[in-house]
Amino acid sequence: MKLLHIDSSILGQGSVSRDLSADVVASFRSRHADLAVTRLDLAATPIGHLTAAHLDAAQGASVDEALKSDLALGQLALEEFLAADIVVIGAPMYNLGIPSQLKAWIDRISVAGKTFSYSEHGPVGLCGGKKLVIASSRGGIYSEGSPAALYDHQETYLKVAFSLLGITDITFIRAEGVAMSPEARSVAIASAKNESAALTA
Repeated sequence: MKLLHIDSSILGQGSVSRDLSADVVASFRSRHADLAVTRLDLAATPIGHLTAAHLDAAQGASVDEALKSDLALGQLALEEFLAADIVVIGAPMYNLGIPSQLKAWIDRISVAGKTFSYSEHGPVGLCGGKKLVIASSRGGIYSEGSPAALYDHQETYLKVAFSLLGITDITFIRAEGVAMSPEARSVAIASAKNESAALTA
């Protein structure tokens, strides 16, 4: 069994989403002795955002050495994603959405003919069967039913983006309100870690 562990927070050791994603991976490791984990840190090793040059290269245009290196990173990211049975993503909310580093990675794995295809009825996902766990952290409260739920363009985007690829087994391990007070942060993290333990029980 192969697990792809991705982090996107820029906060390093102070990151709640990194703490939670590591906890989720540890839970899977404890129950699957044969688990092979591939690690991708999008803050430490970012993949370039899509440009016109990337699109030209896909059509066979010549590229310089810098773009060749970035294209190789993007291809590796796609291959690692396709090979994974389980994908665990640490995804904090930044300005109501996701980190741009994570968006860049999603753009590079959303490839027609590889992870989805077009049909007469619209896009069809090609990645069904994968399990996706998103370790979500938020400074405020944006979950369904809260006054600020309308402003959630983090979890709502991730759910739709991966559903497009055919992934329906999506679980959010969420810690929100972590910027409201030290007490709220501790309670939110503890609650999320309890959900993480139950996820693989």
